[in-house]
Amino acid sequence: MNYKTHSPVLLLLFNRPDTTRRVFEAIRLAAPARLYIAADGPRKDREQEAVLCVEAKEVVNHIDWPCEVKTLFREQNLGCKEAVSSAIDWFFEQEEEGIILEDDCLPSNDFFRFCDQMLERYRFDTRIRHIGGSNLQQGKQWGEASYYCSNLTHVWGWASWRRVWQQYDKELTAYTAEDVQNAFANIFTEPIIVNTWVQMFKQLNAGQIDTWDYQLTFINFFNNSLSIIPNVNLISNIGFGDGATHTIDAANRYASLPHQPLGNIVHPLYIVPQKQADYNTLAYDFDVERIKRKNAKLHRRIKRWFKNKR
Repeated sequence: MNYKTHSPVLLLLFNRPDTTRRVFEAIRLAAPARLYIAADGPRKDREQEAVLCVEAKEVVNHIDWPCEVKTLFREQNLGCKEAVSSAIDWFFEQEEEGIILEDDCLPSNDFFRFCDQMLERYRFDTRIRHIGGSNLQQGKQWGEASYYCSNLTHVWGWASWRRVWQQYDKELTAYTAEDVQNAFANIFTEPIIVNTWVQMFKQLNAGQIDTWDYQLTFINFFNNSLSIIPNVNLISNIGFGDGATHTIDAANRYASLPHQPLGNIVHPLYIVPQKQADYNTLAYDFDVERIKRKNAKLHRRIKRWFKNKR
């Protein structure tokens, strides 16, 4: 029998009716009593996008379970950064806690059970700021419990509380690049990872990245917070490839990861971050080993040059 969630759910839409329908069907099985649906408007320079946006929003017509439905449908395109962050603002203005799904993040039914239990268990534990549904560890499990703690913030299907989102700032106005450099040096020991995060911060401040999620990641880092990560994968990102805004590489190893059964939820004894798990993720995402090899090769060339000059 399908698990029925106790938590309100926010579904974020745009221009992908195909993936939207699949994510909606998973939500339908979980039958939340309160469903929020937010959609960005079409871009003026994209032919046929208006039609796709209308088709995506038609999922609201297929709600056939007892449910309070609220919608926030934008007529004009706001872009990823503004559309998503303002939709989450709208959600947490009305809810103390809840689940957030984008239109390409396909949840397993266990995902809703996991989020319900984690939201309740850590509701007042300010160490915990984020509950993720994705496991990107390629089969590696950390400990014997059903989940582990991380410093990273995975947003392919997640849950959180108003107490966390109230501190969100899409412009990161409280932070400077100099402070960020020092802060990341206290979080990560690998200089390549530190420098990559600093560069991303600078690009965000310069308006070169139209996104909302890095900001949440930075704020969680700087609050020394923990995320809950399941030891099995509960979210399949089905949006990689043509039509995606950011996840365009269909061959990416994170594309369409299969769901895995959660089983009975066992809680860890120690609430500390699994630093090696985070390094494994970032080493792949930031291509750390290739950069190390490149830097080592350059160092050898410089050393030979000086030797020949003597």
